[in-house]
Amino acid sequence: MERKRRTSKARERQAIRQRRRGGVRPSQRVTSRVEKQVDGLNWRGMLHQLQLLLADGWWYIRHNPRIGAGAVLLISVALVVYLLSYLITGRIFPNVRAFGVSLAGMSVEEAADRLRIAWQNDTEILLIIDDETRITTTPNSLGLILDAEATAKRAHSVGLGALPFGAEIEPVVTLDYLTAQNYLLDIAEQVNRRPVNGIYQWENGQIIPIEGQAGQMLDTALTLERLTQNAAEIVSAGRFEVLMRPIPPEMRDPEPYLDQVIAITSQPLELRGYDPFTNQYVLWTVEPETVTSWLMAGPSSLILREETFLPYLTLLDESLNPEVQNQRYLAPDDTIEKLNQAFSTNDTTIDLRIFYRPTTYTVVQGDTASRIARKTGIPLYMIQDANTGIDLNLIFPGDVLSIPSPDNVLPEDPIPHKRIVVDLDRQYLVAFENGQPIFQWSISSGVEDAPTSPGIYQILSHRDVAYGSSNTLCDAAGLVCGQWEMSWFMGIYEVSPGLVNGFHGNVILPNGNLLGDGLVGNPYTFGCVMSNDEQARLLYEWAELGTMVEIISSEYPPRSDLGTIAQQIAAAQVGA
Repeated sequence: MERKRRTSKARERQAIRQRRRGGVRPSQRVTSRVEKQVDGLNWRGMLHQLQLLLADGWWYIRHNPRIGAGAVLLISVALVVYLLSYLITGRIFPNVRAFGVSLAGMSVEEAADRLRIAWQNDTEILLIIDDETRITTTPNSLGLILDAEATAKRAHSVGLGALPFGAEIEPVVTLDYLTAQNYLLDIAEQVNRRPVNGIYQWENGQIIPIEGQAGQMLDTALTLERLTQNAAEIVSAGRFEVLMRPIPPEMRDPEPYLDQVIAITSQPLELRGYDPFTNQYVLWTVEPETVTSWLMAGPSSLILREETFLPYLTLLDESLNPEVQNQRYLAPDDTIEKLNQAFSTNDTTIDLRIFYRPTTYTVVQGDTASRIARKTGIPLYMIQDANTGIDLNLIFPGDVLSIPSPDNVLPEDPIPHKRIVVDLDRQYLVAFENGQPIFQWSISSGVEDAPTSPGIYQILSHRDVAYGSSNTLCDAAGLVCGQWEMSWFMGIYEVSPGLVNGFHGNVILPNGNLLGDGLVGNPYTFGCVMSNDEQARLLYEWAELGTMVEIISSEYPPRSDLGTIAQQIAAAQVGA
């Protein structure tokens, strides 16, 4: 009976195979292209045979409990041996990762090394600024510091907890607050966006108002707080959302100033750059389309859009310097201030000041520090301040000195239509208004030991009575010094900080006598420019703050057209 049952089961299995084959005889089988032999092997046929073996094995296990139990026991023993191998050797279990780095099968030391390498070379953090801006950086740049050994130990301690689906270990990370703060401050310029007030656009001869837009600013404090609290999570995720603070525009609606914009752009804008040293103007005409792009609605008036104006300002600077020196320029702050003032009053002609950059001077034979000051028109103390570390008493031909900008002696806005020219060689003064001479007379300048400094200056102050002194008026001990009294004093430049030379009238000495006996035409003063009293008063009342003063000599020839004219007038009156 037992033999018959075995025979019956064999037949049953054979019948099952036949049914699986679908009753297709081997001689009728059609071989497709994918079943053709590759490198001498019929992979399709081998796969088919493997499927049959697996099916047979599964059938045996299902119909023979002993075989099934044995198979389960065998698999369990193999699994236990496999796990014990990890426990005994102290290695990290399979499928254990930290910030995407697989640590399976490694010792703690090996895992720590692997983490360090990945941290330095492969790990990146994606900073999400907004919907459009992304920055990829490294953890180190962001101030994140990995404790590789502690992270590896944490991965090892997971043990069987990694089964069956593995485990992602949170790394041990700390934050270097100062490094993170510096990095965020560095990228702030890149990610910050200024709000834009209501602006205007020129389209087909018409001005279209455009509503303003909010800006954004990196919130460094809150971003650092989030970094501190979530450092490990940020590394595991590989991304971090930077906290940005919205900044509303000052004036979103451009409509209130639309009529004013139309009035300003109804004709071309004229910019007039004034050079106070040469007394020359440079003119630029700006078309309405360009002016429209500069205008923006402010809280109380129209204001300049710096981001659209500054590129144009660069072009103006280039036009001021046809040569390579690049010495002249329009100062952005000063220019923007003057344009805003003009827009508030609908002015279409705007006067701008041309400035000069510092330069250098190469010493030539016969130069001294004081002579260089007189040749460049810069007070000696300013040259000394610009050349700290250099003994100006020991200079030689070929030495190069830094020369400050001549604008340092012109702190006030220049008055372009008034200019006083003093000819030291001929002891003569000529005053101009609107290019025409209106005053001229002889003067007295500084004596050889206290000479008047040539250069281009301006009226800095007015005092109807001022006082001065000199070491020549001191006692032998130098403790008590007499003072002289000057009428109609106007300061023009500092000899040293706090000591000012200027224009004045008669000088009453401590003994009651007049300096130079009240005479002019020869050097008598201690550095100032003295006129007769009535003439000094006339000049005092005429010259307002900022009036230009050009003091010329053989060492410092005229820089302006009016300086040249004054020199010719003086030569005609006094003689060459």
